[in-house]
Amino acid sequence: MDFLQLGIGLIAGLLFGAASIILVNKQKKRNAQKEAESIIKRAEISAEKMERDAYLKAKEKYQKERQQMQRQFKNRESETSKREDRLRQREKQLRRTENDLKEEGRSLKKQQHRLKEAESMVRKKSERVDNIIDQQLEKLESISGINREEAKKNLIDSLMDRANAEIAQDVLDTKNEAMEKARFEAKEILAFAIERMATDYTMEATLVTVSLPSENMKGLVIGREGRNIKAFETITGVKVIVDDTPETVVMSSFDPVKREVARRAMEALIKKKQINPKAIQREKDRAQRAVDESVRKAADETLKELSLKNVHPEMRNYLGRLKYRSSYGQNILHHSKEVAWLAGNMAAELGLDVDLAKRAGLFHDIGKAVSNDAEGSHVTIGVDITTKYNEHPVVINSVLAHHEEADPISPVSVLVTAADRISGARPGARRESVEAYAQRITKLEELANSFDGVNKTYAISAGREIRVLIQPEKVNDAKANTLASDIARKIKESLEYPGQIKVTVVRNLIATSSTDDYLSKNSNGKGKIAV
Repeated sequence: MDFLQLGIGLIAGLLFGAASIILVNKQKKRNAQKEAESIIKRAEISAEKMERDAYLKAKEKYQKERQQMQRQFKNRESETSKREDRLRQREKQLRRTENDLKEEGRSLKKQQHRLKEAESMVRKKSERVDNIIDQQLEKLESISGINREEAKKNLIDSLMDRANAEIAQDVLDTKNEAMEKARFEAKEILAFAIERMATDYTMEATLVTVSLPSENMKGLVIGREGRNIKAFETITGVKVIVDDTPETVVMSSFDPVKREVARRAMEALIKKKQINPKAIQREKDRAQRAVDESVRKAADETLKELSLKNVHPEMRNYLGRLKYRSSYGQNILHHSKEVAWLAGNMAAELGLDVDLAKRAGLFHDIGKAVSNDAEGSHVTIGVDITTKYNEHPVVINSVLAHHEEADPISPVSVLVTAADRISGARPGARRESVEAYAQRITKLEELANSFDGVNKTYAISAGREIRVLIQPEKVNDAKANTLASDIARKIKESLEYPGQIKVTVVRNLIATSSTDDYLSKNSNGKGKIAV
């Protein structure tokens, strides 16, 4: 029994030891599995971090390379612009030299023509004097009953008639010479004023882009079922375009003020990453205040630059709003400042009121500050604004006269009109390439030359007016007016053009007779049709 119990105990001990070993091994296996799973998780986290770091580094490198390419593109664009400016300056100098040579040639031809006419007239007058003396002697000899006083009176009357004729001719020659000199001096003044005024132009656009930090922001901009984008368009009045352009939102509006407010608001919303109708309204109001401050600052800087004072606060506001207005791609504030400088420079050359000329030039297009939001032309609106705030009568007249809606009451009004046309007529000033400008001028001249009886056509004022010289033997005065209407109608039907084009038909007839008196007749038939 003792051996049996001892054997049973031994067997039980062995079984218990084996069970303990098995349990310990299972526990070690479970611990090993847990440690393996922990290592795998740490490896996955480390891999994700490495992948994220690699993506951020790649994106940062892409942004740097993109910025570098943009800087290189801007530098190349700047160099190209400078080269174009130098070429334009050289071309301008060549044209000026060519015009001077042509002017000298025309002056020499006119002097030669006047000398020949004077020589011919002296010869004829000498012959007439000889004939008159012979006739008077014959009369005195034939009528012996005439007394000395009567003969003397007849001779004096005859000499007085001849003297009056010579004086009239001298007056006419002097007048023509004075007009020729005045034209030359006017060209000199215009050229000098333009030389002193050099302006770079920046074309306006109807689109503006806002960059996004990531593509995911497009969903936030659009919102659920388009709620955010609809609210933004309603509040700002600007259309928002979200397409497949990477990390970019495009906004479109013909009103540059609204476009600028929308741009600022969108950038603020994207920066804060919070877009909802309330946030949109809040950021739009902030952007509006910022734009209003920009308007005030632009007006103050412009008036300071031109040294103009005593301007009504509301006039300042309208002036600043021109910073965000454009016409044919030309910024209206820049255009108005250029007109002010040109008019002031010309006024200084002529000894006129320089400050009044600059003031009239600056405010000549003030109506465009509200013309998009009100009925009527910018001229009518400009007259209302300048009258309401008690501007100088010459300033008001300049607003009317620069579009020929009233006759100028002062030389300053004429200078403003000339400066306005110079500013708008320069190639590059408005949204029209030099090639397109040349083609439009050529088409206008070719169209007018296609009419029967037209001798030559000149397009002037950047194509806003054409002068048609006709053959007087083929077209009389009555037909000249009809021809102007026909040309205007054909331009309207055949061509596309901005604004209005004035057609002026000029008929010049010079006739000579075989009598002693030189007869000249100038007949100008002018038909002005605005189309």
